[in-house]
Amino acid sequence: MSPVPGRSGLLTMAPIPKWRRVAYPPAALPAALVAGVAAAVLVPWDRPGIGWVLAALVAAGAVFVVDRRARASVEQGESTGDRSIRALLRHNPARLWWTALALALLAVGAVRAAGWLFVLCVLAAVFASSLAVVSRRSVHGIWYDAIAVPLEASAAVLWVSEGARRARDARKTRTWRAGLSVGATVALLAVFAPLLGSADATFGSILNRLVPAVDTGSLVRWTLVSGAVALGCLGAMFLLAGPPRSADSMPREKVSGRTVSRWEWALPVGALTALFAAFVAAQFAALFGGDDYVQKTAGLTYAQYARSGFGQLSIVTMLALAVILTVLRFADQDSARDRTWLRALLGSVTALSLVLVASALGRMWTYQQAYGFTVLRVLVEAFELWLGLIYVLVLAAVVRLRRAWLPRAALGTALATLLMLAILNPERLVAERNIDRWTNGKTLDTDYLSTLSPDVVPALDRLPEPMRAEVLEPIRDDLPEDTWQSWNLSRAAAR
Repeated sequence: MSPVPGRSGLLTMAPIPKWRRVAYPPAALPAALVAGVAAAVLVPWDRPGIGWVLAALVAAGAVFVVDRRARASVEQGESTGDRSIRALLRHNPARLWWTALALALLAVGAVRAAGWLFVLCVLAAVFASSLAVVSRRSVHGIWYDAIAVPLEASAAVLWVSEGARRARDARKTRTWRAGLSVGATVALLAVFAPLLGSADATFGSILNRLVPAVDTGSLVRWTLVSGAVALGCLGAMFLLAGPPRSADSMPREKVSGRTVSRWEWALPVGALTALFAAFVAAQFAALFGGDDYVQKTAGLTYAQYARSGFGQLSIVTMLALAVILTVLRFADQDSARDRTWLRALLGSVTALSLVLVASALGRMWTYQQAYGFTVLRVLVEAFELWLGLIYVLVLAAVVRLRRAWLPRAALGTALATLLMLAILNPERLVAERNIDRWTNGKTLDTDYLSTLSPDVVPALDRLPEPMRAEVLEPIRDDLPEDTWQSWNLSRAAAR
């Protein structure tokens, strides 16, 4: 959406309300309503299903069409400055990346049945869609950018109200006639569809599948879903029309307040590096010494040793990350010698922290081999893998001594890690690994497996009867019938 002519106030803190500073395309409200109605019809409220990604595609298409038409309608008369802003918004590959990531996360609902996994994917898709709209770093920071669309929904309502009031008189007659046409269409369908459905059982069953049952609960659900999606679309269109100020447009300023000199930060960071180095040396001894070495030095079995240190290592790596980022933020970088020391010490402690992350992962894997795999333990491992990836990004930031790109990269890798976890099918992975342990003579917790989703059903074919039936029966009892909106590949395969 292109700004109105002479909107230089977009890049300054103008005292007038924001919704008066950006152009309002007349198609914004109808497009948001279409997306809201589509979501009410398509989204299965109580389970993962294909309807979630279909509704997202409709919403994304509505925003894209309105944005594209609004830009084209003012392209001829815009100023040079407005044209440059429009070009900046259009040629932005980051927008395509975040949009694709959001749609991929919602598409998980069409292939995985685990409810907890899909809830995480929906929340992640909200963040990704907001970052697709605010595709360049704003002056407000990553937390605003990740939830900018819902935050700006209230301003978007005022924007739509003001724009609709200005355009009401110009299109009053056309709107009235269009309303009559829509009303007549709804009335005709409401009369003839039930009659035809009652006249033929086959056609009636088709109507029953296409049109969900109407009751108080359904009406409340439709209202909530359609309202949330419509507001989200309006917020996205509003931000596209008047994007927040880019961080790149602000003058570069030195860090406010007092910086920390090399002699102030080098001593504690150097001591931390030495401590980590000693710990890593001991870790290598335990790793290559095996179970006998651990029993002699710690008095524990290798599995007990792995369990006892995982939590502490996780806390240490997260605290070390905070220390590294704090020093990188406040350390004095004026001289070449300061920058060399900063790269050397922070690079060393970051590399050693990567070894600690690898040690924590190894401990968790050893513990699971000894005591069994669970979804929670797999999630912890996924988190540790992501933490290791964050340390790689931090190492790159330390080498470059630039950290402005780091927050978006960290959030992007977190969402991508969640998507990869969904692709791996964590519940089936847990079932397969536990069955592997059982085939090697260890116990199998069938009660735990029976609490998982239909994602695990293909892995259960390796179990003999009646053990397989014992696990399958609770899963089968909780398996709901799907409509076309809630179709899910995992549930369909389980049936």
